Amino acid sequence: MIIKIGFDIQFELSAPTPMILMLYVHPSRQADLRTPEKIVVEPNIPLTDFTDLYGNRCARLLAPAGEVRFTLEALIEDSGKPDEQNPDAIQHPVADLPNDTLPFLLTSRYCEVDKLSDIAWQLFGNTAPGWPRAQAISSWVHNHITFGYQFADSTKSAFDVYNDPRGVCRDFSHLAVAFCRCMNIPARYVTGYMGDIGVPLVLPMDFSGWYEVYLGGRWSTFDARHNVARIGRIVMARGRDAADVALTTNFGRATLKKFFIISNEMPDKIPESLST
Repeated sequence: MIIKIGFDIQFELSAPTPMILMLYVHPSRQADLRTPEKIVVEPNIPLTDFTDLYGNRCARLLAPAGEVRFTLEALIEDSGKPDEQNPDAIQHPVADLPNDTLPFLLTSRYCEVDKLSDIAWQLFGNTAPGWPRAQAISSWVHNHITFGYQFADSTKSAFDVYNDPRGVCRDFSHLAVAFCRCMNIPARYVTGYMGDIGVPLVLPMDFSGWYEVYLGGRWSTFDARHNVARIGRIVMARGRDAADVALTTNFGRATLKKFFIISNEMPDKIPESLST
């Protein structure tokens, strides 16, 4: 399956403003790109690429005052298969976990393990460890939170959404990630493209937030917002929570003027105009 991905994002800046962009496909998916992935900046300003602490590909720039626009269109190959399920995946004792999974057991900005630990054990302490427990957490969060774009709040944490169960995809993921960590399952936040492939179309499109858990010696995808396997997820960034994977960060005042996302399945034959 070939998926067309991209965006058209525009800001109004009151003064020259340093910015960080996390708008590339994650390095783990770079080999799947079938056309060049280039962020076009208007006005024409050079980007400096770098890799952050979690292995995400980023760019930085100093944007001038006025309007700045970021656009990208690319084609990427995907398996076309739904998220892989592994119901027999075991939960590892903490003492046996790889070192690089340990940060994803700890409290972070939006996932307060300390505040939610007692609640998590009351809710999930009697579930079978491993995949069944992780799935029970996803299902509980899916049923607990009411989704709505009008409930979006960039300051809302997992503990907040537990007490006020309304939010967007990041809120579902934060609460599920926190509960997994409370139950000693490493969990990390993921952001990326997820178009409406194989499901009814919902417009306008947006970037999506889901999460991964470490079970059975590997990371697996979970999505408490939808709580079903989906097709065509394209990872852009991973981190402890949404604070680590902000798609744009501005060090000064910025007003969002346009936000348009593309994630569409393409015909089997790539148009010649897009393949060159």
